[in-house]
Amino acid sequence: MRTVEEQRAIVLAAVRALPSERVTLVDAHGRTTAEPVTAQVPIPAFTNSAMDGFAVRREDVQGASTEAPVVLRVVADVPAGASSDPAIGPGDTARIMTGAPLPTDADAIVPVEDTLEGFAAQVGGTVSMTAPPRPGGDVRLVGADAPVGALVLPAGVEIGALQISAIAAAGTGTVAVAARPRVAVISTGSELMPPGTALERGQIAESNSFVLAAQITEAGGEVVLRTSAGDDPGELAEVLRHAFGLGIDAVIMSGGVSAGAYEPVKQTLGPSGAMDFVKVAMQPGKPQGFGVTPEGVLLFGLPGNPVSVAVSFEVFVRPALLAMQGRAQLLRDRIRLPAGAAWRPSDGRRQYLPARIDRTDPARWTVAPAHPGGSISNRAGGLALAEAFAIVPAEVDRVEVGDLVDVMLLG
Repeated sequence: MRTVEEQRAIVLAAVRALPSERVTLVDAHGRTTAEPVTAQVPIPAFTNSAMDGFAVRREDVQGASTEAPVVLRVVADVPAGASSDPAIGPGDTARIMTGAPLPTDADAIVPVEDTLEGFAAQVGGTVSMTAPPRPGGDVRLVGADAPVGALVLPAGVEIGALQISAIAAAGTGTVAVAARPRVAVISTGSELMPPGTALERGQIAESNSFVLAAQITEAGGEVVLRTSAGDDPGELAEVLRHAFGLGIDAVIMSGGVSAGAYEPVKQTLGPSGAMDFVKVAMQPGKPQGFGVTPEGVLLFGLPGNPVSVAVSFEVFVRPALLAMQGRAQLLRDRIRLPAGAAWRPSDGRRQYLPARIDRTDPARWTVAPAHPGGSISNRAGGLALAEAFAIVPAEVDRVEVGDLVDVMLLG
């Protein structure tokens, strides 16, 4: 059997990078940066007040205290958004609001709480300062967060909500991103029926196309076809012809890749050599099919059981879709957690166990099987509680409570 790493390396070697395009920030969420994003304006764009208070010359109020207040003349108002730059001479001050530009002649802010009159002090009157400016003066200096040209985001990272905020603050209205991989999803099996259909003997509700479509979307891809085909190789061939006409970058087929008498993916794409069908030392997901067309379309053949589909996507397909987009990190983050329950992995193969994380004790998270019966590839119901995959090496024949386990986070 191939190792997981060997199979994944074969898949990634066949990936071709997708072209880039520019999109507005409204459309950038979830996309991958195709080039570095740099600051077009300084952050902040000008030196401004970090507090509601009074703009002062530090030397005028250095000795202010509650016992000996310093009285200054209020000569101006500077609200947020103001373009004025009032002169602040010796003994003068200006009322100023948070985010308003600091007058050129001032170098510090006295918060309104450190005055006797507060904002009842009006222009033309006076205000009594009861404390000197704090260290730093409650002033935000121009470009202190990022000067013009500073790197805001490198290439190859996902743009989330917080990243969009940073890009916008840096004065960039559009961003270069990788094109979305266009993917077709085909579930095979004559027993499959749409969810919600009254099932007859021998029929099951089809779920693989739904989990794959969601996983593709979460990986930044675009599902251009989601359908199913029976166990007739001719039917699958017709569906594939339709899919290839949609300008796809990859097709993911579930079922029909193992050693049964009715294996449409294997029977359709195996004899021509379009796909290679192998066994991988993992549980679930041992039977795998993979190939690439002369046009560069990736062909994935995943096992048919729902847990096998979900695991196989995470291990092989998701890294390929991310690589198409130039993502710097292709694999999920992992942490090590103590086991909160005991279980017996599959002998001789690396186990990917759908798992839940117990966060009852914030200082000591634990991990346990999502399904009380452990990991069996057709137990789709247990996926409802899964938020991670516990990864157990092939040589481990039993996990005991308290054993440290590698955990692949799915969120």
